[in-house]
Amino acid sequence: MAVPFAATSVRVPAGFQNLLEGLAREVLREQPSDVVAFAAQHFQRLLEQREAGAVDPVAWGALLED
Repeated sequence: MAVPFAATSVRVPAGFQNLLEGLAREVLREQPSDVVAFAAQHFQRLLEQREAGAVDPVAWGALLED
């Protein structure tokens, strides 16, 4: 996915869009008062899941984007 930015085009890393969409869904579902702290906890949980051998959300999102 390319995002127009001024006169250039910026490439978004594979899987990044999926990660942000997942965060947005969880924020809308939970309605946290501190979105930044919630996002930090959300990404920490994803990291722990990946390190435990579960599905890597970045790799999965990259497959979905292709």
